Amino acid sequence: MAEPAKPLLIKRYASRRLYNTETSDYVTLDDIAAFIRAGREIQIIDLKSGDDLTRQYLLQIIAEHESRGESVLPLGVLTDLVRSYTTQAQSVVPQFLAASFDMLRDGPSKMMENLTHIPNPMASVPGFEAMQRQQQAFLKSMMGGWGGSSTPEPEAPPAAQSDLDDIKTQLAELQAKLSKMGQ
Repeated sequence: MAEPAKPLLIKRYASRRLYNTETSDYVTLDDIAAFIRAGREIQIIDLKSGDDLTRQYLLQIIAEHESRGESVLPLGVLTDLVRSYTTQAQSVVPQFLAASFDMLRDGPSKMMENLTHIPNPMASVPGFEAMQRQQQAFLKSMMGGWGGSSTPEPEAPPAAQSDLDDIKTQLAELQAKLSKMGQ
């Protein structure tokens, strides 16, 4: 079996400069974001203390993109993330987000299959079915231009169709706003 590639090691010096150990040069947050977009795993370590700072820097990259108007996370999602830090849902939210992004990475057909066919231990959580329907609608709209789904989509029940129509309306409004911002 092939051994998985080691993450790119970035060292943070006391001066807060970030040093790429592979290329022996200093890098910026934009450089780190480019490594990640290219598929590299990274690890950022404080040189003096040895602390792993990866999470802190990834959050900083996201915050900088959001502050530049490159909004990816809807306000409701950000609000729910903040709320999850102070509620009992704290243990469910990270798992739910990780599963969602894993499905997004695996591709549209497998993602939709996972959403509809695999028994989920979270199914007993109150409101989970509505959350799953919203997730399906969101992911379906995100995957619209990516193609790849070879299975016919199941017909949504009337309540889910209403939710789906609401989400489609909101998506259309967001697309209109983005079009205006791009001009």
